[in-house]
Parts: sequence; C-alpha cells; structure tokens
Amino acid sequence: MFVPFFWLLTSSFKTQNQIFQYPPAWIPDPFVPENYVNALTYKPFHLYLRNSLFIAGMNVLAVTLSASFVGYGFARIRFPGRDLWFGVVMATLFLPYAILIVPSFIIFSRLGWVDSFLPLIVPQFFGGGAFNIFLMRQFFRTIPEDIADAARMDGCSEFGVYGRIFLPLAKPALITIAIFTFLHAWNDLLGPIIYLRSPEHFTVAAGLASFRSQTDISWDLQLAAATAMTLPVIVLFFFSQRYFIQGIVMTGLKG
Repeated sequence: MFVPFFWLLTSSFKTQNQIFQYPPAWIPDPFVPENYVNALTYKPFHLYLRNSLFIAGMNVLAVTLSASFVGYGFARIRFPGRDLWFGVVMATLFLPYAILIVPSFIIFSRLGWVDSFLPLIVPQFFGGGAFNIFLMRQFFRTIPEDIADAARMDGCSEFGVYGRIFLPLAKPALITIAIFTFLHAWNDLLGPIIYLRSPEHFTVAAGLASFRSQTDISWDLQLAAATAMTLPVIVLFFFSQRYFIQGIVMTGLKG
C-alpha cells in the first residue's frame, strides 16, 4: 500500500514527461507544485468536495443510527422469528449490487429523485446494511445483560437502555462502522454516475472520472487531483485507527 501511494504522491509533482520516464525517477526534478493549483482550479473540485462530504456525512449519520438500532433489536429483544429474520438479513449479503441497480433506478426515477442526492442518502436510513447490522449485533452481545437489567429496574425504558446505556458503550463499533461508511461513500463512483446528471451535483469520484475524460488524460494534473482527494481519507484513518482496531477486536471479527 505504501509504495503505490508514494509513487502517486511523488508523481503528482512531476511533469507529464517525467511520469513516463524509464527508469522511473522517484524524486521529481523539477519539482512542480503548480500541478495542484492547475488541477483543482481546472474543475470546481471545491464543489465536488462539498458534495462528497455532505453525502458521506449523511451516510455516516444514517448508517450508525439505523444499524445500531436494528442490531440492538436482534441482540437484546426477544421476538418470534428473531433468528429467522436475522438470517434473512444476512442472506442479503449474497445479493450482488449489480442486480439491484435497475429496480432501484426505476423506483427512484418514479419518485423524481434522479439528479439529486436522495438516492445516495435515503436508503441508508433503512437498516444501514446487513454487514453493519451484524457488526452492531455482535458488539451488543458482548455487553453484559446485567447492565440492561439494572437500568430497567431503575425505570429506564427499552429506548432509554438503547440510547443512554448501549450507544455510549458501543463507541468503538460505531466509529468502525462510520469509517467503513465514509470510505464507501467517498469512493463510490457507480452511484453518482447512475443518479447524478448535473455537474454541480458531482462528487469527488465522479469529478475525477469526468476530469480524465475532458483533459485528454493529463496525467500530471490527474495524479495531483487524485492525491488531493485521497488526503481526507488518510487523515480520517490516522485519527481514528485506535477506535477502528478496538471495534474490530471487540465485535469478534478478529482471527
């Protein structure tokens, strides 16, 4: 992972001729920082960045709330057919996304949501995905039942147990899900290409794709733009890696 990123980073400061030089030169000579200015001003990447942050932020909010809520139900509430319905939810993991594209597009087009952010955000409020539900269920099952029983004896409702007791304890798992969700939304190219039509609605991924097609593959500018759009993800993981690793370990997914 480090070597490809280092090549991407160093190549973003090279001229186009240097990028294809053989043998490759790891240190740019001359050093061309203007690639970033030219790349990020050629297209409105500030607008793409704002759109991506908005979509990713709403996805994180939707998935963490809905997945934790559903996961709590499967982990702590006994109801008829609980294991059966959980198996049905897990079975959706075997459905390829490609077979859902056409029916999803028909539904959203009839709702008039095409060329808006709604198809990329609203579905996340309905469960948050089978994997995230599984992750939250596994985490909630590690919390002793005595804690919930003590809260109920003190008069706490089931919603109170969920919101005031379990959610604060589930911070590592929630951060883990938030990271996965942010990365998926940030890197998603297929969804924006299908549902977004107006250039002002493009995300970072869609903007990079259109950038390549409209600049006759100016690799020096393309690599500079790609490096700039990768930095938020690196910063996110750098500041949250401790919670990420803790969440993975405590949900029983290790080894």
